[in-house]
Amino acid sequence: MTTYRFQDSEQQVPIGKIICLARTYKEHAREMNAMVTEDPLLFLKPTSSIIFNKGMIIIPKRSQCLHHEVEMGIILGKKGKNIRVEDAMDHVLGYLVALDITARDIQSMAKKNGWPWAIAKGFDTFAPISDAVLKNKVPDPMDLDLNLKINGIVTQQANTSQMIYTVERIISFISEIMTLEPGDLILTGTPEGVGEIKEGDRLEAHLGSLCSLTVDVKRE
Repeated sequence: MTTYRFQDSEQQVPIGKIICLARTYKEHAREMNAMVTEDPLLFLKPTSSIIFNKGMIIIPKRSQCLHHEVEMGIILGKKGKNIRVEDAMDHVLGYLVALDITARDIQSMAKKNGWPWAIAKGFDTFAPISDAVLKNKVPDPMDLDLNLKINGIVTQQANTSQMIYTVERIISFISEIMTLEPGDLILTGTPEGVGEIKEGDRLEAHLGSLCSLTVDVKRE
């Protein structure tokens, strides 16, 4: 059983399903030549893709091109179905910074053929996450700086205020489709600036001054 690591808390919360959003920042949608949709686009990652701070991203033999995508993560602390927007924040336990690692060559082939993205998104080590911070330490999740450095150079930088959908809207929408349970993790999508990572790279992600994540990259 994989559990979250919380700052300043001994809580033992198992990590549940990982629900990811696509195209939540307009500039990222534009760089991917993709349309922004009225409702969030969802896909899932397996819990087995989780690694923690100081972990190692493994480039699998099946892929020749991995891309980084830095994101804010929302941890659910309360079960809910058909959650109203005005009640959504009652279901939040905390936040973290995460990387949605993507085998871009595999995903591009999948898009071309109309196939699912599960392989491109689901390899082991493809969901690095930071230690989590409880929601009472986050005055406004829709006003947090989000950035990623690779080998000390900033590659992605944005503020969560630039997201197309609010945290409340995201939680409410997902709960219309699937029951949200304690420990579920929502990855809220990435801003522009995604790009390739290679063996030997060091990635450093930050969500404001709240939490940070450092991982390295090696080939399988």
